[in-house]
Amino acid sequence: MNDSRSRTAAGLALYDRAAADAAATVIARYSTSFGLACRLLGPRPRPHVRNIYALARIADEIVDGPAAEAGLSAEAMEDVLDQLEQEVLDATLRGFSSNLVVHAFATTARECGIGPDLVAPFFASMRTDLHTRRHDAASHDAYVYGSAEVIGLMCLQVFVNAGAPHPVTPSPELVDGARRLGAAFQDVNFLRDRTHDGAVLGRDYLGPAADEGERAAILDRIDADLAAAARTIPALPADCRRAVTAAHDLFAELAARLRACGDGDARVRVPDTVKARLAARALLGFAPREARA
Repeated sequence: MNDSRSRTAAGLALYDRAAADAAATVIARYSTSFGLACRLLGPRPRPHVRNIYALARIADEIVDGPAAEAGLSAEAMEDVLDQLEQEVLDATLRGFSSNLVVHAFATTARECGIGPDLVAPFFASMRTDLHTRRHDAASHDAYVYGSAEVIGLMCLQVFVNAGAPHPVTPSPELVDGARRLGAAFQDVNFLRDRTHDGAVLGRDYLGPAADEGERAAILDRIDADLAAAARTIPALPADCRRAVTAAHDLFAELAARLRACGDGDARVRVPDTVKARLAARALLGFAPREARA
């Protein structure tokens, strides 16, 4: 009997590792910048953060092109999203999925206390991409919460709870910082991808505000969110601070470059040499840039 239980545990452990490897492969294929920041995480939170972002990437790909290229209609894509969300919820309850990326996410959700209150808004925002082409202020805020702020909150659950015997609720200060950092990341991406989003995906996430010449106001909001988030980073566990600082400073650099380029449509990027400098600065333990203001 003991041998049987031991073999079962070893089998599940092997499956867990295979699922985590699958999630890591997804991330490696899609985001070099994320991979750089993720390597600055300690070994305790790193695989869990990869698991979260791998699931988010799969959902993004359902609505952002590959599914359409495979011939799926908007209705079929929504059905696929519905099935994926249900599989995530079911796997989190039962501790197993035949979908390796879902299984990886579920192991993280179970250990770190990520529940339907965070999963449901994420999938709601993904469905929005299938039906909403132009956002107003209210739909922008709802979309940003589900697509970005809840990802920050999922990562916060990991930062606080990975490896702990029981999940605990993060402090309100850390919750606010995670939400505002996620919002800043998303708005930076909206600005730098606006031409592509409009021409290729047929979407305008910023709506009338950007049309009315309020780009500077959007950047002011981004800077305020980055500054508020920066003040909370020192309260994170030590094995998370460097990675979050590197990500924060990368997007602060992008925001600065967006402001410098005016209303141009060219996609702003940060050169690899500057990314390496920002990562080295974070690795040495420097505070996020706005934290020094």
